[in-house]
Amino acid sequence: MGLGGGTARLLFLLTFFTSGIHLILSDTDPSDAAALQSLKRQWQNTPPSWGQSHDPCGAPWEGVTCSNSRITALGLSTMSLKGKLSGDIGGLTELRSLDLSFNTNLTGSLTPRLGDLLKLNILILAGCGFSGSIPDELGNLAELSFLALNSNNFSGGIPPSLGKLSKLYWLDLADNQLTGPIPISKNTTPGLDLLLNAKHLLFDGNLLEGNIPSTLGLVQTLEVLRLDRNALSGKVPINLNNLSSLNELNLAHNKLIGPLPNLTKLDALNYVDLSNNSFFSSEAPDWFSTLPSLTTLVIEHGSLQGTLPSKVFSFPQIQQVLLRNNALNGSFNMGDSISTQLQLVDLQNNQISSVTLTADYTNTLILVGNPVCTALSDTNYCQLQQQSTKPYSTSLANCGSKICPPEQKLSPQSCECAYPYEGTLYFRGPSFRELSNVNMFHSLEMSLWGKLGLTPGSVFLQNPFFNVDDYLQVQVALFPPTDKYFNRSEIQSIGFDLTNQTYKPPKEFGPYYFIASPYPFPDSSRGNSLSTGVVVGIGTGCGLLVMSLVGVAIYAIRQKKRAEKAIGLSKPFASWVPSGKDSGGVPQLKGARWFSYEELKRCTYNFTESNEIGSGGYGKVY
Repeated sequence: MGLGGGTARLLFLLTFFTSGIHLILSDTDPSDAAALQSLKRQWQNTPPSWGQSHDPCGAPWEGVTCSNSRITALGLSTMSLKGKLSGDIGGLTELRSLDLSFNTNLTGSLTPRLGDLLKLNILILAGCGFSGSIPDELGNLAELSFLALNSNNFSGGIPPSLGKLSKLYWLDLADNQLTGPIPISKNTTPGLDLLLNAKHLLFDGNLLEGNIPSTLGLVQTLEVLRLDRNALSGKVPINLNNLSSLNELNLAHNKLIGPLPNLTKLDALNYVDLSNNSFFSSEAPDWFSTLPSLTTLVIEHGSLQGTLPSKVFSFPQIQQVLLRNNALNGSFNMGDSISTQLQLVDLQNNQISSVTLTADYTNTLILVGNPVCTALSDTNYCQLQQQSTKPYSTSLANCGSKICPPEQKLSPQSCECAYPYEGTLYFRGPSFRELSNVNMFHSLEMSLWGKLGLTPGSVFLQNPFFNVDDYLQVQVALFPPTDKYFNRSEIQSIGFDLTNQTYKPPKEFGPYYFIASPYPFPDSSRGNSLSTGVVVGIGTGCGLLVMSLVGVAIYAIRQKKRAEKAIGLSKPFASWVPSGKDSGGVPQLKGARWFSYEELKRCTYNFTESNEIGSGGYGKVY
């Protein structure tokens, strides 16, 4: 049986007044709320709180930070989001920080409307599944200081417009499929050589071609320059020697030619890797003996020949010298002033014919594949077994033989089973090589739980190893302080600290990036039950509100009846279809009618992109 006309109008008015009260009481700017509601409809696996209210700031929604009713930060790292990042994100015009990292099912291309977020300071989209080109419009983000797009599937060239980001200090485009040259400025066209405040330029693991721009030598603030694992060619520019603040330089696995670069002025340099290029054959350059801060020297397949200067082994901070697969020859002598920090010297597959050692060095030396080992094959340095020490793993000795259910792990602090936040830390240039160094990994554990605000002893490390890119890869499990689970806000906070480099590891580990595993959040129903008293209180309040609204509705109906004739005369182009013809009773337009801007805005959710159905000669159609 259908609803009577009066009842239908009453329900309509109740809905109307309830919506009105919601709009009046909402803490969120309507345009921000509409933009976020649109994103919610396009994403799967949003946090449960996103479905419990229409007020992202007032409720509030997890991962949403507000100021003066405007959304200023959106942090949803490691939330297992699925979908695309549509142009509706451009409606959040007060955003200062956007972190959607480690949501591998966020796919598709990046919307150019990211360029509308003119107040954005931090943009982190690392470890997602985005593809296509990087939008030129990112160059509009004049306030941007941190940009991480690494570990996606981006292709095409690096947009020259990124050179307009004068406040940028961190630019990470590593591990994508980017092609073409590194853009440099020319006439009115910007380029990356204009990033005069940049400290970290990380372009490794792409398909970049062309020469290394000489104008990069003008970026005096650079501390880390990673161009390894690309297809760059030509000579290394001479003026890279002017980067006096540089502490990590990695040009390995390219097609570079010419002499080895001159690095004599890089007094701050502690890690250098020039391996696997096509440099001219040469003897060890002078800077092998002049870099006081050097901790790691790597030149494999580097066409080195002649003898090694012993001074390289006496630098006070030197820890590893890796010069495999060269043509070093003659006698090898480490000298009498060997650094106490030196852990590994790897000279495999050279032409060394004799060796002179003192009792001062007892750590790892590898000469396998040299003529000297033909007659001395039984010596330690002519065997590879000396590196068979078991890698470090956090001890669980105090926990006995306790076994946890699937997906849970044993916390080293409490010996209780819980659901840790897991992932992998990739250290791009550690200054040590010994993976059984207990003190070194203890310092990493303490650093993680201390700086991330976790319970002491709640960090588990295991299986450290150097991967094919020579990164130190460490599996990490971070345990919740009390309950079996972290909540979503805690995961978002930890993920943000690990992706925007707020967390700083011990200096021996050097620069890093973090790839998180999806977190097994509990069912949304867990922890949401309310006490009987609360339910009764809510029910009473709602009853009083409904009674008040009914009174207002009855008054409104009476007023409406008195004014029906006047309304009909004032709107001669519209009428209601008689109920006999259409039980829906919907309004039928008989001609043109004015709609207010606010009505249109409300009906289209603030003109969101998801409600757009096309465009015509007069603009967009919703």
